[in-house]
Amino acid sequence: MNRILLASAFLLTTIAPVLADELPSALPASAAVSPAPRAPVAKLVEPHLHIARSNLAGHARIALTFDACMGQADERILSTLVRERIPVTIFVTARWLKHNPAAVAVFLQNPDLFELENHGENHIPAVDTPTLIYGIASAGSPQAVRQEVEGGAAAMVAAGIPAPHWFRGSTAKYDLSAIGEIRAMGYRIAGYSVNGDGGSLLGAAITEKRIASAKDGDVVISHVNQPTHAAGEGVAKALVDLKAKGVQFVRLEDVEDMGDDRTTE
Repeated sequence: MNRILLASAFLLTTIAPVLADELPSALPASAAVSPAPRAPVAKLVEPHLHIARSNLAGHARIALTFDACMGQADERILSTLVRERIPVTIFVTARWLKHNPAAVAVFLQNPDLFELENHGENHIPAVDTPTLIYGIASAGSPQAVRQEVEGGAAAMVAAGIPAPHWFRGSTAKYDLSAIGEIRAMGYRIAGYSVNGDGGSLLGAAITEKRIASAKDGDVVISHVNQPTHAAGEGVAKALVDLKAKGVQFVRLEDVEDMGDDRTTE
């Protein structure tokens, strides 16, 4: 047995140098593996939007805008808007329209209050290169951006809503080329200046404080599709707060506006 082990050890010490000579210690530079090229990172913008100020002390002019992405209608907000007769602009997706016919009926019964605009077909970010935004995959191509915009508009018209003139994409972020494409389709792109509810993820108190702090010329963004979130309670209270201050509420279609990143030029 010992003889076998000694023979094996001798054989290994003899062959190992030969194998070492056969295998290069390192790949030549020409054969080195290069890292895979990275896909270009899209440069994203989150445009601001302001409206013409009233310049009247005690009567600030504010545009309240709401996104109806997916989910159900928040009756806390909608009932307050109707009861207090507060005009607003609501951006609806095709997906939301399909599941909320009762809320759509309220919108259509109150055309003096509700301006309805396009939030897209499937709530996909209007970015024409592949990327993730808050974990949501972008449209990823010019054709997909067009489909998101056109699909949303088609669903609105099918629901008896007038053809939209404004578009706001999911996440409110875009790349500049997509902005150009959407503008070429005839849409103004709705940014904002006050984030009221942090995507409907903030608590009631901080939401109320944020929206109630809006000043003359501000465009506020909040959400009307999360009835189980605390933020909706804060939104409803802020609406009453602002009305008590003598705020002049306007819809986007009723006032001049100024958007950056060529979103409204």
